[in-house]
Amino acid sequence: MSLEKLVSKYIASAEHVFGSIRIMETPVKLDKSDAGKVVEFAKAYLEDAKYYTEKKRFEVGLASVAYCEGLLDALRLLGMAKFEWLKTSKEKSGK
Repeated sequence: MSLEKLVSKYIASAEHVFGSIRIMETPVKLDKSDAGKVVEFAKAYLEDAKYYTEKKRFEVGLASVAYCEGLLDALRLLGMAKFEWLKTSKEKSGK
């Protein structure tokens, strides 16, 4: 699948979700076990990214690592995880 088609597929999928998403009124109670399950999914996406990168399927590798980052960011935004992303030397120096 071309990169253009792959991106279009992911965009269409996200647009579909935004068109039908329902925000629940009752907050869902999550615990450490639930966060751990999400971390395991994130790790699996990272392993997929490594696998596809090794197979030179960089577009799939990029999508996989982006999923991984999205799950980790969601945990952080929900206050269920604390971490900082690795900064490049340019980011550290403020350039």
